[in-house]
Amino acid sequence: MDSIIQIRRDLHQIPELGFQEFKTQKYLLEQLNAVPQDHLSITTWKTGIVVKISGSNPTKTIGWRTDIDGLPIDEETGLPFASTHEGRMHACGHDCHMTIALALVNAFATNQPKQNVIVYFQPAEEGPGGAEPMLEWIKSERPDLLPDEIYALHIAPEYPIGTVATKPGLLFANTSELFIDLKGKGGHAAYPHKTRDMTVATANLIIQLQTIISRNVDPMESAVITIGKMTSGTVQNIIAENARLEGTIRTLNAEAMDEVKRRIEAICKGIEASFECSIAIDYGSMYYEVNNDEECAQKLLSFAEQFDNCKAVLSPAAMTGEDFGYFLKEIPGALFWAGANCEYGLHHAKISPDESLLSVNANFVEQFIRSL
Repeated sequence: MDSIIQIRRDLHQIPELGFQEFKTQKYLLEQLNAVPQDHLSITTWKTGIVVKISGSNPTKTIGWRTDIDGLPIDEETGLPFASTHEGRMHACGHDCHMTIALALVNAFATNQPKQNVIVYFQPAEEGPGGAEPMLEWIKSERPDLLPDEIYALHIAPEYPIGTVATKPGLLFANTSELFIDLKGKGGHAAYPHKTRDMTVATANLIIQLQTIISRNVDPMESAVITIGKMTSGTVQNIIAENARLEGTIRTLNAEAMDEVKRRIEAICKGIEASFECSIAIDYGSMYYEVNNDEECAQKLLSFAEQFDNCKAVLSPAAMTGEDFGYFLKEIPGALFWAGANCEYGLHHAKISPDESLLSVNANFVEQFIRSL
């Protein structure tokens, strides 16, 4: 297997979108096939990979999950190993996540662990969502690949290297994409009475959507509706026939998500009646909350407290979304933030994590899993 830094840089150059990670899968398989195979079993699923390492005296099976896809972002880091795929970038640290997972496989293949270990290279975390269908495949087709407990990490630019930040219970929110398409009747700007203007309808819709959080969600709960993109019309003197909103919904419990969607649909029906138009709603990818098992999260924090070069931090819950939540819905486990010491945040075109996080976290996770 190549050096940990080189692997990360190689992967950084070939980011691919969800379920299109063909080069990524090929590269990962090349690295996996280069390690000792005595205790290994390698299985592929779509563009993902599952690696099982047999333990020397197992009493349980420990899972480790990494995500492998990139984002539709034009990279602006100026790095000599920047993305070679135009309009694609590993802007969420999945190149680092994969590198750490490969290092774990290499460590366990070289020095057999006591417990069985399964490492999941999961596609499509950023969308359309790979955890839920991967887990369903495992449950129905390969139950031998189900672990007794499972763990994962996500880089956190705001934390110093060596930080292990997590908490028992809810860590990440329930999330859903939101796409709303409006269709009316276009026409000449001089004859508005003969049209159904979707720019005006959409402006009203945006304002009404912002009342949902303040008036329909329990103020003791947290929820967010963000409309990040609005498109309508073609030129300045034609009334828009079509409009589209793109956004996201985030809540700290599943019931609040249901209520937010109920109100979105009710408001859209009102807009349809008010502006004599038709509206279609698509919720896109929906991710279940990341709810850490109390015992598993505490084991992570306790181990980090006594581990050299690491610092345990009790982190607050965040409105971040992560489809690892589907694994935790079925299997006890925990996810932690791994410090990446970077000026720019996740999904930023200039994010460039401090590469020293790779060896620090690979060593920490290996020793943590060996301790279980």
